[in-house]
Amino acid sequence: KYNFLFVLVGLDAAGKTTILYKLKLGEIVTTIPTIGFNVETVEYKNICFTVWDVGGQDKIRPLWRHYFQNTQGLIFVVDSNDRERIQEAADELQKMLQEDELRDAVLLLFANKQDLPNAMAISEMTDKLGLQSLRNRTWYVQATCATQGTGLYEGLDWLSNELSKR
Repeated sequence: KYNFLFVLVGLDAAGKTTILYKLKLGEIVTTIPTIGFNVETVEYKNICFTVWDVGGQDKIRPLWRHYFQNTQGLIFVVDSNDRERIQEAADELQKMLQEDELRDAVLLLFANKQDLPNAMAISEMTDKLGLQSLRNRTWYVQATCATQGTGLYEGLDWLSNELSKR
Protein backbone atom coordinates (compact mmCIF):
# COMPACT_ATOMS: atom_id res chain seq x y z
CA LYS A 1 0.00 0.00 0.00
CA TYR A 2 1.25 3.46 -0.84
CA ASN A 3 0.67 6.43 1.40
CA PHE A 4 0.48 9.86 -0.16
CA LEU A 5 -0.04 13.25 1.38
CA PHE A 6 -2.05 15.90 -0.45
CA VAL A 7 -3.23 19.39 0.22
CA LEU A 8 -6.62 20.36 -1.20
CA VAL A 9 -6.77 24.12 -1.69
CA GLY A 10 -8.62 26.71 -3.74
CA LEU A 11 -10.72 29.82 -3.24
CA ASP A 12 -13.69 29.71 -0.91
CA ALA A 13 -16.80 28.01 -2.36
CA ALA A 14 -14.82 26.17 -5.04
CA GLY A 15 -16.07 22.82 -3.73
CA LYS A 16 -13.09 21.48 -1.75
CA THR A 17 -14.99 20.08 1.21
CA THR A 18 -17.69 18.61 -1.02
CA ILE A 19 -14.96 16.85 -3.02
CA LEU A 20 -13.24 15.56 0.11
CA TYR A 21 -16.36 13.98 1.55
CA LYS A 22 -17.61 12.69 -1.77
CA LEU A 23 -14.30 10.79 -2.03
CA LYS A 24 -14.33 9.73 1.61
CA LEU A 25 -17.97 8.79 2.09
CA GLY A 26 -19.31 8.55 -1.43
CA GLU A 27 -22.06 10.98 -0.56
CA ILE A 28 -22.82 14.66 -0.55
CA VAL A 29 -22.61 16.29 2.82
CA THR A 30 -23.97 19.70 3.65
CA THR A 31 -20.96 21.94 4.05
CA ILE A 32 -20.35 25.28 5.64
CA PRO A 33 -17.32 27.47 4.88
CA THR A 34 -14.26 25.77 6.31
CA ILE A 35 -12.45 27.85 8.91
CA GLY A 36 -9.25 25.98 9.58
CA PHE A 37 -9.19 22.55 8.01
CA ASN A 38 -10.67 19.10 7.60
CA VAL A 39 -8.32 16.16 7.32
CA GLU A 40 -9.36 12.73 6.11
CA THR A 41 -7.77 9.57 4.85
CA VAL A 42 -9.20 8.37 1.58
CA GLU A 43 -8.48 4.82 0.49
CA TYR A 44 -8.62 4.14 -3.20
CA LYS A 45 -7.26 1.10 -5.01
CA ASN A 46 -3.99 0.31 -3.20
CA ILE A 47 -3.40 3.85 -2.14
CA CYS A 48 -4.01 5.71 1.04
CA PHE A 49 -4.38 9.45 0.45
CA THR A 50 -4.19 11.75 3.43
CA VAL A 51 -5.99 14.88 2.33
CA TRP A 52 -5.89 18.21 4.12
CA ASP A 53 -8.83 20.36 3.06
CA VAL A 54 -7.90 23.90 4.02
CA GLY A 55 -10.38 26.77 4.18
CA GLY A 56 -10.26 29.13 1.22
CA GLN A 57 -11.48 32.46 2.52
CA ASP A 58 -9.00 35.22 1.82
CA LYS A 59 -8.27 35.93 5.48
CA ILE A 60 -7.12 32.38 6.10
CA ARG A 61 -5.17 31.79 2.89
CA PRO A 62 -1.87 32.83 4.54
CA LEU A 63 -2.30 29.70 6.68
CA TRP A 64 -2.17 27.42 3.64
CA ARG A 65 1.60 27.26 3.74
CA HIS A 66 1.57 25.55 7.13
CA TYR A 67 0.14 22.48 5.44
CA PHE A 68 2.73 22.22 2.68
CA GLN A 69 5.41 20.24 4.48
CA ASN A 70 5.92 16.74 3.03
CA THR A 71 3.09 17.28 0.58
CA GLN A 72 3.52 15.23 -2.57
CA GLY A 73 0.56 16.61 -4.42
CA LEU A 74 -1.35 19.81 -4.58
CA ILE A 75 -5.01 19.50 -5.53
CA PHE A 76 -6.20 22.94 -6.52
CA VAL A 77 -9.96 23.28 -6.91
CA VAL A 78 -11.41 25.97 -9.14
CA ASP A 79 -15.06 26.86 -9.64
CA SER A 80 -15.38 26.68 -13.43
CA ASN A 81 -18.41 28.92 -13.26
CA ASP A 82 -16.75 31.76 -11.35
CA ARG A 83 -15.36 33.93 -14.13
CA GLU A 84 -15.12 36.91 -11.82
CA ARG A 85 -12.56 35.21 -9.61
CA ILE A 86 -10.57 33.10 -12.06
CA GLN A 87 -7.76 35.69 -11.99
CA GLU A 88 -7.74 35.63 -8.21
CA ALA A 89 -7.51 31.83 -8.34
CA ALA A 90 -4.64 32.10 -10.84
CA ASP A 91 -2.77 34.53 -8.57
CA GLU A 92 -3.15 32.28 -5.52
CA LEU A 93 -2.05 29.25 -7.50
CA GLN A 94 1.05 30.95 -8.88
CA LYS A 95 1.92 32.21 -5.39
CA MET A 96 1.71 28.70 -4.01
CA LEU A 97 3.77 27.13 -6.73
CA GLN A 98 6.64 29.40 -5.72
CA GLU A 99 6.75 27.87 -2.24
CA ASP A 100 9.95 25.95 -1.73
CA GLU A 101 8.20 23.11 0.08
CA LEU A 102 6.04 22.45 -2.96
CA ARG A 103 8.85 22.40 -5.51
CA ASP A 104 8.49 18.64 -6.05
CA ALA A 105 4.73 18.41 -5.68
CA VAL A 106 2.61 17.38 -8.64
CA LEU A 107 -0.34 19.63 -9.41
CA LEU A 108 -3.82 18.31 -10.04
CA LEU A 109 -6.34 20.94 -10.93
CA PHE A 110 -9.99 20.07 -10.42
CA ALA A 111 -12.06 22.26 -12.77
CA ASN A 112 -15.16 21.86 -10.64
CA LYS A 113 -18.85 22.61 -11.28
CA GLN A 114 -18.57 21.57 -14.91
CA ASP A 115 -22.27 20.66 -14.81
CA LEU A 116 -23.26 24.33 -14.76
CA PRO A 117 -24.32 25.75 -18.12
CA ASN A 118 -21.96 28.70 -17.94
CA ALA A 119 -18.88 26.72 -16.89
CA MET A 120 -15.61 27.60 -18.60
CA ALA A 121 -14.08 24.98 -20.86
CA ILE A 122 -10.90 23.25 -19.72
CA SER A 123 -8.88 24.99 -22.45
CA GLU A 124 -10.07 28.40 -21.29
CA MET A 125 -9.26 27.61 -17.66
CA THR A 126 -5.81 26.23 -18.54
CA ASP A 127 -5.16 29.49 -20.34
CA LYS A 128 -6.52 31.80 -17.63
CA LEU A 129 -4.66 29.98 -14.87
CA GLY A 130 -1.37 30.30 -16.74
CA LEU A 131 -0.68 26.57 -16.66
CA GLN A 132 1.08 26.50 -20.03
CA SER A 133 3.87 28.65 -18.62
CA LEU A 134 4.66 26.27 -15.76
CA ARG A 135 8.19 24.92 -15.97
CA ASN A 136 9.46 21.82 -14.19
CA ARG A 137 6.03 21.02 -12.87
CA THR A 138 3.92 18.00 -13.65
CA TRP A 139 0.31 19.14 -13.88
CA TYR A 140 -3.06 17.94 -15.08
CA VAL A 141 -6.52 19.47 -15.33
CA GLN A 142 -9.49 17.23 -14.61
CA ALA A 143 -13.06 18.35 -15.27
CA THR A 144 -15.18 17.54 -12.23
CA CYS A 145 -18.64 17.83 -10.80
CA ALA A 146 -18.25 17.18 -7.09
CA THR A 147 -21.94 16.76 -6.38
CA GLN A 148 -22.21 13.96 -8.93
CA GLY A 149 -18.71 12.62 -8.28
CA THR A 150 -17.77 13.00 -11.94
CA GLY A 151 -14.03 13.17 -12.62
CA LEU A 152 -12.89 12.81 -9.02
CA TYR A 153 -11.54 9.27 -9.29
CA GLU A 154 -10.00 10.01 -12.67
CA GLY A 155 -8.06 12.75 -10.91
CA LEU A 156 -6.92 10.34 -8.20
CA ASP A 157 -5.87 7.86 -10.89
CA TRP A 158 -3.69 10.50 -12.49
CA LEU A 159 -2.15 11.41 -9.12
CA SER A 160 -1.39 7.83 -8.19
CA ASN A 161 0.09 7.09 -11.62
CA GLU A 162 2.34 10.13 -11.42
CA LEU A 163 3.49 9.46 -7.89
CA SER A 164 4.12 5.77 -8.38
CA LYS A 165 6.59 6.69 -11.15
CA ARG A 166 8.79 8.38 -8.56
